[in-house]
Amino acid sequence: MNISLFLKIIGIIIVIYLIIVFYVYSKQRSLLYVPNIDNYDDETLIIDVNEVFIENSDGNKLRSVFYESPKTTKNTLLMFHGNAGPIENRFYKLNKLSKYNQNILLISWRSYSGNEGSPTEAGLYDDAKSALKWLEDKGYESKDIIVYGESLGTAVSIEITQNKAFKGIILEAPFTSMVDAAKFHYPYLPVSWMLKDRYMSKDKIKNINTPLFVMHAKGDSIVPFWMGEKMYELANEPKMNYFIDENEHLVTYDDELMKKMDNFYKLIGGNE
Repeated sequence: MNISLFLKIIGIIIVIYLIIVFYVYSKQRSLLYVPNIDNYDDETLIIDVNEVFIENSDGNKLRSVFYESPKTTKNTLLMFHGNAGPIENRFYKLNKLSKYNQNILLISWRSYSGNEGSPTEAGLYDDAKSALKWLEDKGYESKDIIVYGESLGTAVSIEITQNKAFKGIILEAPFTSMVDAAKFHYPYLPVSWMLKDRYMSKDKIKNINTPLFVMHAKGDSIVPFWMGEKMYELANEPKMNYFIDENEHLVTYDDELMKKMDNFYKLIGGNE
């Protein structure tokens, strides 16, 4: 191969690589936030809930559901879902978690579940804080609230609970940072400088002094298990974990998990 042809091939490879970099950079939020994927089987609710609309600081109404415990209680679970699919995909969790003496608020992010707006890291933090304010306006204090984050929702949960006392925090498939997650999925791209939404959870977890429960499947191919293990390692006591030999991204809500969940609720007094 002569030098001219070699340089031409190298030039073509560089151009193709730059096109890929530009495409991923320009489309990164549509790759990260995928509200229209129906990624789990919907489950019919076996509990009575009210559909509520929570206004964020942009004036958008966030479609949410609120379950009020038949027993009068201040205990309240605030749930933040992951990066894909509508809130209906999480109804199976509401059915299971309603066994505890608690109210439950499950919100959907901007642009999800028919909501208006465009999702960003700052935007999701704002949505979460708006949900928290909605509960506070109803008389629930942070000491009454258990915050539950699923996948992407774990980063939001960590953001709003740091340096503040909550009743408990549950993290399902947490990641160390979006930079680390992007490196895992796109090892050939310079993601460290490309990412707009960085979600640096590993730098914030040390600021949480609330009882913590971390769940993660060891065969998770979306958020690798080492990330959940690392987040658990970095977290302060008291803490519990449920690390299961499964290949799913989110853990299966079976009897084994619910026994672990029972233990966590006993730890925090969340079923009183």
